[in-house]
Amino acid sequence: MNVTQLIFLVVTYGIFLYACTLILSYLVIGIMSIGESKKYIHKNDFTDLRILVSSPHAPSLSILAPAYNEGATVIQNVRSLLSLYYSNLEVVIINDGSKDDSLQKLIDAYDLEKIDYHVQYRIATKEVRGVYKSRKAVYKKLVVVDKVNGGKADALNVGINVSSNDYLVCIDVDCILDQYALLKMVKPFLEESGAKVIASGGVVRIANSCEIRDGRLEKIFLPKNYWARMQSLEYIRAFIVGRMAWARINGLMLISGAFGAFDKQIAIEAGGYNHKTVGEDMELVVRMRRYMEERHLPYKVTYVPDPLCWTEAPESKKILHRQRNRWTRGTIETLRMHQYLFFNPRYHVMGLLSYPYWFFFEMLAPLVEFFGMIIFLLMSCTGLINWQLFIALLVFIISFGYVFSAFAAYMEVITFNMYRRKTEMMKLLLTAATEPFYFHPFVVWAAVRGYVDIIRKKNSWGEMTRVGFNPTPGAADKSASK
Repeated sequence: MNVTQLIFLVVTYGIFLYACTLILSYLVIGIMSIGESKKYIHKNDFTDLRILVSSPHAPSLSILAPAYNEGATVIQNVRSLLSLYYSNLEVVIINDGSKDDSLQKLIDAYDLEKIDYHVQYRIATKEVRGVYKSRKAVYKKLVVVDKVNGGKADALNVGINVSSNDYLVCIDVDCILDQYALLKMVKPFLEESGAKVIASGGVVRIANSCEIRDGRLEKIFLPKNYWARMQSLEYIRAFIVGRMAWARINGLMLISGAFGAFDKQIAIEAGGYNHKTVGEDMELVVRMRRYMEERHLPYKVTYVPDPLCWTEAPESKKILHRQRNRWTRGTIETLRMHQYLFFNPRYHVMGLLSYPYWFFFEMLAPLVEFFGMIIFLLMSCTGLINWQLFIALLVFIISFGYVFSAFAAYMEVITFNMYRRKTEMMKLLLTAATEPFYFHPFVVWAAVRGYVDIIRKKNSWGEMTRVGFNPTPGAADKSASK
């Protein structure tokens, strides 16, 4: 055996061991998610959320929704937020220097006027140009902030500075929330027992092709677009299976930027959102956890598995590529900023389990797959492939991936069952069969390009095009965060 053959052999067995470890981790995650789902459903069967709707003792919440060039949908989305069932609430819309008519539409629709307001810059941000409130008492919950453009993280920090309540609910302004979303999200903070709840995440689902009227979700349909439908499957796997399992062992390192709740005081003391990364949502959670760990304070990061938030997913390869590229860069930046955690027993579950998992199986996975394909091609050219073994392993891996997707779909059906038409679940399972051959390679390539952009020190979000909910033919709005 020559040196080349030896190198190929070592690399091959290394990738094989990596794949086996990843599959084992998926099995453990799947098993844990079953137990946590049963626990949550049983625990909440007898909960009467209506008690919290009008209770003056309910925790005070501030919804923070950054908006940049959202003129096409901002009125509908703000209407949705104002209609949520919760009494002790303020809705803070942060206009991040939009170049379209977003601010003027809000002023006209809600009869806003500029007020004298002293902003306490507890977190350093770009300049606030004005704070607006409605002249009408019916919109007393609404606060609109106009600021110099600084990106999503900076806009959220402005929202933290302006907000007046104890807990923050940070969302994307283009999201539609379930009417009971806030009642369910605040529940973990009310159930604190010894360990302080510093953050809580909720399930995000895909709203493409759903029927939305007056800012409310009327009818739920599986997306007709292939790319959006594949993302629906991804989100079910990630939220119903993955995050349920991590929440069980208090190991969550990520709460989706589309919908998450935070203890405001801890968020401020930890320094707020970091504008130097495009993964500001994950980075803040990691920093808040570090803050608590380093002070030896008991804490929890919880998760609510109810489908509470519905968002528009990219329907084109171009926009989806930009999104996955950005997610990869955000993961790399966050893990690099907090590399001190790596297998550090001082940080308990986060240091010994969560961080290593994200490092090996989230951050490195695209590179392993990409270079694995290159090695496979080289070994094919040199005749070093054992084709019978290769085909057997390939069939096993593809079959396992499909079974895991089917398991996630099954968990969806036995828990919240959003897609109640049998044809939709069949279509979802048929779509899953195409993932290894079309969707997954595309996502891996987008992630690899994210690595390239990290090396090139690219730090922009890129232009994102949204069609909007219930669009008319040809309608589209462009939004970008710089």
